[in-house]
Amino acid sequence: MSSDLGDLRELYQEVILDHNRCPRNFRRPAGANRSAQGNNPLCGDRVTVFLQVEGDCLQDVAFEGAGCAISTASASMMTEAVRGKTLAEARQLFRRFHALLTTGPEKNPRAGEEMGKLEAFTGVREFPTRVKCATLAWHALQKALDEPDEAR
Repeated sequence: MSSDLGDLRELYQEVILDHNRCPRNFRRPAGANRSAQGNNPLCGDRVTVFLQVEGDCLQDVAFEGAGCAISTASASMMTEAVRGKTLAEARQLFRRFHALLTTGPEKNPRAGEEMGKLEAFTGVREFPTRVKCATLAWHALQKALDEPDEAR
């Protein structure tokens, strides 16, 4: 059983490294009509999330910025997870992802429910200073969803 757990952690680590090496949706979309920035002054991570919202749907989601492997991978995976979702679905996914990293399944049994590849970040909650890295782009997403503005 512990070998299976080790294999799972290794797989999760590889997913994070892959999204760091080759981040998906690392660009500024031409049709973006919302954006928000996130900054972690403790480690220097910074990100700008761009959204193309049409009606109640996230047609396109992308990001630019610089950060550690966890921050970059999380932003990359976030863009894939929320593209095509409604604004309400994206907000709900933010809450579930945040719960996954802050409370874990012991205190919140639904925290990791159907999270797919995002479960790769489960181990981050063991390192509280890295939770900010993993949630930085997600907080920027939340801000862009809640405070619509024209993308700069």
